[in-house]
Amino acid sequence: MRRTYLYLAGALGLFTVLCAAFVSSGLGVVMIKALSKTSYSWLLVLGAFMLVAKLATHLSENAASNSTRAIGLGLYVLAEALIFAPLLTLAYMVDPTIVPTAGLLTLMLTGGLTYTAFSTKSDFSFLAPILAIGSLVALGVIVCSVLFGFTTGIVFSGAMLLLVSGMILFDTSRIIRDYPADRPAGAALHLFASVALLFWYVVRILMQLQRR
Repeated sequence: MRRTYLYLAGALGLFTVLCAAFVSSGLGVVMIKALSKTSYSWLLVLGAFMLVAKLATHLSENAASNSTRAIGLGLYVLAEALIFAPLLTLAYMVDPTIVPTAGLLTLMLTGGLTYTAFSTKSDFSFLAPILAIGSLVALGVIVCSVLFGFTTGIVFSGAMLLLVSGMILFDTSRIIRDYPADRPAGAALHLFASVALLFWYVVRILMQLQRR
């Protein structure tokens, strides 16, 4: 467990550094301009991200050496930082306080959920089918929003917060009970993916509230 959370802390630190570099360098603005040229750009980016995520997950879970597993985790963090660059750039344009506020809220929510999983010692494996169905529905809504040009509002973002909170409980419970002890990088990747997604929707909610 200690090694898993050390890997997670490292992943979060690397993610923070990469996001700051991508936003400050103007890469986020470049990506916004490129993605705005066609409504299908985000689908291509999402598809590429899913392929990279699959490769990174395979490396972090199945590679023979610890260094290769760590590379898989680092690859996933890099892909997440690239995905986040346009969103964080827009957030800074709306209000520079949104990103640090969202980061603090995300850490607080993650800490509370982690404490719940450890203190109750409950088995949250029953959430697996709910999370699977919810993830498919969410993906369908996102794809439809791109194809048909409608925006997902604050209600969708709130629903995603609940879904991702369930993912963090499920991942933490799985790591405590079932996950192989010699695969800390793989365990950290699953947790990082959920925390990053939580951060994404906290940022979106704060942006939507600010615009109102």
